[in-house]
Amino acid sequence: MLTAFARAFKTPDLRKKLLFTLGIIVLFRLGAHVPVPGIDYKNVQECMDQAEAQQGLFGLVNMFSGGALLQITIFALGIMPYITASIILQLLTVVIPRLEALKKEGQSGQAKITQYTRYLTVALAILQGTGLVATARSGSLFQNCTVGNDIVPDQSIFVTITMVLTMTAGTALVMWLGELVTDRGIGNGMSILMFVSIAAGFPSALWAIRQQGKIMDGWLEFSLVIVCGLAMVALVVFVEQAQRRIPVQYAKRMIGRRSYGGTSTYIPLKVNQAGVIPVIFASSLLYIPALIAQFSGSDSEWATWIENNFVTGDHPVYIVTYFLLIVFFAFFYVAISFNPEEVADNMKKYGGFIPGIRAGRPTAEYLSYVLNRITWPGSLYLGLIALVPTVALVTLNANQNFPFGGTSILIIVGVGLETVKQIESQLQQRHYEGFLR
Repeated sequence: MLTAFARAFKTPDLRKKLLFTLGIIVLFRLGAHVPVPGIDYKNVQECMDQAEAQQGLFGLVNMFSGGALLQITIFALGIMPYITASIILQLLTVVIPRLEALKKEGQSGQAKITQYTRYLTVALAILQGTGLVATARSGSLFQNCTVGNDIVPDQSIFVTITMVLTMTAGTALVMWLGELVTDRGIGNGMSILMFVSIAAGFPSALWAIRQQGKIMDGWLEFSLVIVCGLAMVALVVFVEQAQRRIPVQYAKRMIGRRSYGGTSTYIPLKVNQAGVIPVIFASSLLYIPALIAQFSGSDSEWATWIENNFVTGDHPVYIVTYFLLIVFFAFFYVAISFNPEEVADNMKKYGGFIPGIRAGRPTAEYLSYVLNRITWPGSLYLGLIALVPTVALVTLNANQNFPFGGTSILIIVGVGLETVKQIESQLQQRHYEGFLR
């Protein structure tokens, strides 16, 4: 791996792309530490030192922003509005015929869908920014903080609008930086920025585990977490690379004096076909009852029950519900993202067939059968990986920012694998060794 990176930096155009990507990453991390106008940064830091943030409500967004959310910086919302907008557009593509027609138009249709995603990202950024400012003004962003109500000293309308517009502009800038990396850098820009945001919280989370440890000044717990983390990375890499290959044979056709087809290929069906989307869906859905209970301000029995069972994150009701939601959303997302009937029709149109399976409806039924069988282990794997931070919360008494587990490890491993594959493919194009050297 180190040799591959050394060869990449020796290639002039690849070196430019890598340095450009690193420059965007540095700029992105600098913006994550610039406070929003109207915030008392000293009080924010004091609250972060003495109080425990409500990770159950804001942990997911804070993770995707690289810790910028709780510091209320210009990149506080990070890339989360863009991720939400992309998921919404992807779901609406299945429901709205106009978007489905745009998706089939090729590059021009995809450009329009991308433009719609940008508009929706800005709208979601305004909505989320307003919610974050309102939470900061009310003093409920931090628990047990003596200066929590003084985070926003001036609560006038002008200052509030300025804060919301600043965070919205920061989200638009993050989106633009990600597109620049995609066009002129290495890898998918949004994925790279997401990778950087999550990886930025690893050192502090690991060091917090060492400080909370009691055996050998916490070094034993720290070492165990590192060993478990490496084992989990190996497991995630193994499962993410696992796939079921459905063989496909194309019939040989004679057109004039030329023969076409006669080739054999395969359809790769990944064990984790849904990726990290089910975990994000389940987490977002479980935050809704907690948010309703928090902002309702009532002391009724249902609000107390929700606060006791869903806010802490370690209650058995929360664990079982979280696991079942992940399994459900895994099947749901696979069903809308992979259409066996469409694949079977395309194969039949171009003369392809699965050996031993008739073309058309039998092929679609066979693909659905295989897809359902491999989605079961994939969904159970997602649920177990997502519950690792909860197990760590109970056993190690660690905070919910436990790095190795849940959404963080899935995204980091997935983005890392894709980026390394792109670097290797570009290296092979420039250093291809054939028969003649």
